[in-house]
Amino acid sequence: MTSVELKKVLSNLVNDFHFENSKKNKLIVFVGLLGDFDSFEYAINLSKFANSNNLKNLDIFFIAIGNEKGKEKFCKYTGFSEKNLKVVNNNKLHQIVGASKGLDIGLGGWINMALMLMGIGSSRTIIEVIRGYTGDKSANQIYDDNDKINLFNTFKFSGKLFGRPFGKGYLRPFELATFRLNNMIEIFKSWKDYMINTEYLPQRSCTFIIDQNDDVIFKYFSKDILNYSKNMKLPLDFLNQFI
Repeated sequence: MTSVELKKVLSNLVNDFHFENSKKNKLIVFVGLLGDFDSFEYAINLSKFANSNNLKNLDIFFIAIGNEKGKEKFCKYTGFSEKNLKVVNNNKLHQIVGASKGLDIGLGGWINMALMLMGIGSSRTIIEVIRGYTGDKSANQIYDDNDKINLFNTFKFSGKLFGRPFGKGYLRPFELATFRLNNMIEIFKSWKDYMINTEYLPQRSCTFIIDQNDDVIFKYFSKDILNYSKNMKLPLDFLNQFI
């Protein structure tokens, strides 16, 4: 797809989906299934980013594979705005804009996703999984001391658990892994609503920013699970120049 064709497609989507569109720049994110690890993590981070920044120059739009029931639960859990999330029932739009469909060896979505989680056709995934357990001095912490964490309704603790042995001000060991486990629990609780078709389990995300002239001024195509940003240490850092 040429840059001119991409510009037209993205501009039409904003209008066709009736997104709330009033600001100079528009972030348009295509994710796979609503229940994808990346979909949850990206939406939660975007919601926190929007709440902690004055987005006077940036509208945020999300397009995911799912249904309306899943959308409602997804937005309630992640804090993402329902008015700027559009669900579709297949990945045709993703293909049009050039998003990677992920690994496909012809044995179905489950096998493809399992292989990607092992690093096959998704080389950066294992690095991200390991980072979730080891921590990262160059990334931000996720939980504050007063944050309440509930795993399986059995293990309940606060963010202080990470601060006591590891300190504050960076991504502590097991912190990101805990965050992702919490998301996974939510996904499994409402699997049928979040995962409408397992064929699309390997579908990866892509991100665009268009300006007031609908020109594409930023784009990123993910090829790996848990890699919705080029820099996963600071996954939303790229937005700072556009807000």
